Amino acid sequence: MDRFARYAWLTLACNVAVVLWGAIVRATGSGAGCGNHWPLCNGEVLPRSPRIETLIEFSHRATSGVALLLVTGLVVWAFRGRPRGHAARKAAVFSLVFMLGEAAVGAALVLFELVADNQSMARALFMATHLVNTFLLLAALTLTARFASGGPPFRLRGQGLLGGGFVLGLLGLLVSGVSGAVAALGDTLFPAASLTEALRQDLSATAHLLIRLRLFHPAIAFVAASLVLFLSLKLLRVPSEGNRYAWWTCGLVLFQILAGAMNVLLLAPLWLQVVHLLLADLLWIAFVLLGASALAATGSEAPAGTPYPKLPPRPLPS
Repeated sequence: MDRFARYAWLTLACNVAVVLWGAIVRATGSGAGCGNHWPLCNGEVLPRSPRIETLIEFSHRATSGVALLLVTGLVVWAFRGRPRGHAARKAAVFSLVFMLGEAAVGAALVLFELVADNQSMARALFMATHLVNTFLLLAALTLTARFASGGPPFRLRGQGLLGGGFVLGLLGLLVSGVSGAVAALGDTLFPAASLTEALRQDLSATAHLLIRLRLFHPAIAFVAASLVLFLSLKLLRVPSEGNRYAWWTCGLVLFQILAGAMNVLLLAPLWLQVVHLLLADLLWIAFVLLGASALAATGSEAPAGTPYPKLPPRPLPS
């Protein structure tokens, strides 16, 4: 693995850390720590005499800025260190596009004051958009690192049930992640003192929509996890490089289910919310790597302008 590949994996790891810190900002209600100012913090470049909420929010903005610089460097290095047509170049460009999307959605949340105690559905929609963009960013960074490490390109067209299964799996994880983000927002805005009180909130006909929506997350997560687990177990029957990713995916699915159950029983403490999100990010990354491996084109990476070989549709292993 050369220096560019190591840099690409490091950039991915740093962005995962920034995502987790963003969850801490939301869970602690620190989103308004810099007021409704962006990119300044309370109208200042460096806040003076900051409160703890300001420190949490400002540090998230600072680390997000570092992540943006890392992704920008990734694009520059990809174009300088890899030949024209290399898959790492395209993946790095997508990474930068989604990174800028992260900044835009984060700025909108602050400028429209969709933070702190805001209970509007507009905030829930922005949170959902933020989650989808974050997952797409992590997918692009994962593929950049894989291609930089010598992984071959892949395609979806002509892959039959295998390609369709992975698309459904990715969509399932996205929907599960969105429902989880909404559920976490509901837990933050409407905390319960006991499990009995939380269940009473969930089943109340007069409960806020965010509380009622969080009821759907366990069912959605179970369906998505079942689909991902099914695909991973099927691919384990075919010896390939992707077997390790299949094992990682299976293990992360089981750990995620356990963390989700504990999150409900313990009333979503901050540390467990962070662990739950970390497992969701790692599961997404592992499944992207599994899909890229299973759908990879045969042979080494094709030179620029060379079409992929025509492959027969690939069914799932029986």
